[in-house]
Amino acid sequence: MQGVASTFPSVSRCQIERPSFKCSAPTPDQGINRLKLPPTSLQSVTQHNKTNKMSDPWKESFDHAVAVARKAGVVIRDALQNEVKVMTKSSSVDLVTQTDQRVEKIIISSVKEKFPTHSFIGEESVAAGHPCILTDDPTWIIDPVDGTTNFVHGFPFVAVSIGFAVNKELEFGVVYSCIEDKMYTGRKGKGAFCDGEKLEVSDVKDIRKSMIISELGSNRDEETVSKIFSTMKKILCIPVHGLRGSGTAATNMCLVASGAVEAFFEIGIHCWDVAAGAVIVTEAGGLLLDVDGGPWDLMSRRMMSANNKTIADRLIKEIDVFPAERDDVVKSKK
Repeated sequence: MQGVASTFPSVSRCQIERPSFKCSAPTPDQGINRLKLPPTSLQSVTQHNKTNKMSDPWKESFDHAVAVARKAGVVIRDALQNEVKVMTKSSSVDLVTQTDQRVEKIIISSVKEKFPTHSFIGEESVAAGHPCILTDDPTWIIDPVDGTTNFVHGFPFVAVSIGFAVNKELEFGVVYSCIEDKMYTGRKGKGAFCDGEKLEVSDVKDIRKSMIISELGSNRDEETVSKIFSTMKKILCIPVHGLRGSGTAATNMCLVASGAVEAFFEIGIHCWDVAAGAVIVTEAGGLLLDVDGGPWDLMSRRMMSANNKTIADRLIKEIDVFPAERDDVVKSKK
């Protein structure tokens, strides 16, 4: 800084002469006139706002998602200090708590108030019987507490996951890892970030130097469990550096996006588990595929997310695929 400072003359504060002003109270009319913008200026401001909304139409929705995710995270952290009432959904290991339900209500009511025409797909709403159908409408895809089993046991990976789709295409994703207090975001065409720091997937292409992450899921059918462990065994024996699981798909995908792991795959996940993370991974330079190597489908309940196709293709060779009913299958009422 010395070189820069030397190019300017030194001026002490006492050398600066300030002009004197005569202060007289304006008349009411004068005061009002001083605050008025010329009509042309008002028109310019209005036009500028319209232009911004046209060029970035979902910015307001994105900002609201970040704010409400952080608010939801506070509720989750507070709930961890209290006794957790646990219920079950599809099986004895598919858990739900009052906090899941409360947080989803907080998010949906907040969004409805600000964006009354938008639609929703929420984990707890679907469990209560609401349809899981993605339309062309602006749609919020919400997992209020991703990692409910972690939450119940105090295992420190719990996330609020909010994805947003328009015309069946994901526009942005917000994942708030509330115990770590990390905010992951991704917007289509605008990059992925963690607390404002840009995210990039790793450049590892050698599968033997990779770290992989996956989950066991909530299906305890013996054949399914056997296929999951068979897949894990084959991947470990490639060999890879390691195989991990955080207990939350949203967090797993953020770890891919940040370069901490090279790939995350799972069969049996739901659209609300991965909608937000999908944007974050792709905006960080990663890719999404079906576990059979084909194009990824949000409603398929199958995903391979990886830093590059070399890693993805090598892992796909080892996956023993098992069936998982699509999220958008309309179930008949009993």
